[in-house]
Amino acid sequence: MARNPYFTQGTTLERGLYEDLVIEQIKIYGQDVKYVPRTLVDEDILFREDSMSEFTGAYEVEMYVANIDGFQGDGDLYTKFGIRVTDQVTFVVARKRFEDAVDDNTNLIVEGRPNEGDLIYFPLTQKLFEIKYVEYKKPFYQLQNPLGAFVYELKCELFEYSHEDFETGDPAIDEVETEYGVVSSYILLPGGTGNFTVGETVSNNETPAVTAEVAAWNPATRELKISRKSGELSASDVLTGGTSGASWTVSANYSTQSFETEEIDWAMNKYFEDQGNLILDFSENNPFGEYGDMGGSF
Repeated sequence: MARNPYFTQGTTLERGLYEDLVIEQIKIYGQDVKYVPRTLVDEDILFREDSMSEFTGAYEVEMYVANIDGFQGDGDLYTKFGIRVTDQVTFVVARKRFEDAVDDNTNLIVEGRPNEGDLIYFPLTQKLFEIKYVEYKKPFYQLQNPLGAFVYELKCELFEYSHEDFETGDPAIDEVETEYGVVSSYILLPGGTGNFTVGETVSNNETPAVTAEVAAWNPATRELKISRKSGELSASDVLTGGTSGASWTVSANYSTQSFETEEIDWAMNKYFEDQGNLILDFSENNPFGEYGDMGGSF
């Protein structure tokens, strides 16, 4: 039996009215969040990941929080590395509002929709969530909408920092790198000029140059803390600030194993290095056995 011709099942005008009502509802009952798109720097084609990703922008848009009883996920887990929080949340954003607020203002990895791997900053909880899956057909083809639905459902999980570079211009978001990034501490020789500024890029006088980002600078003690190093620094390297123009020489009194972070105070790499030196004699050609140390008479 043919469908009743007196019911249109959704015209263009009806779809437009319904979409406007959806947007209005999200504006009333939703929350203002920041959408932070990911920029790939050195993608691993095999594993489809990029540990050098950058986040260089944050765009405000309203989203509805679909969770009504709190965060989902496995909750707080106690592991050998400490407490691991696995909060999950679902955000709902109108297609039209996403296009206006985000897609028209930046270059996304996949244009025209939210991307898995992008971040959402939720000011209410002051947390960053990573988009794990984008559902674009729920509710399913309302009013015969050819796009599937008028909204995107963003399945998100609490973001775990992994050496990404944050330069969004929003201090609440950018401080993630400062708090959780691996920081190396160096003592500089007296006689330098100028003062480094936090966030600027410093480089040495070698070819190719080693670059890093200033995390902290104490001119009284001449202690420089840097993150995101592109290589290893050596004694007598002259570090120059890209913005400040400050120029100081690295002292011989430093350790490549002495990593410091205010929030990650359980790092024990220097301790393991020292204990390993008490067990293995690295002055030998083969500290693990005698083969290779017998003058070829094996």
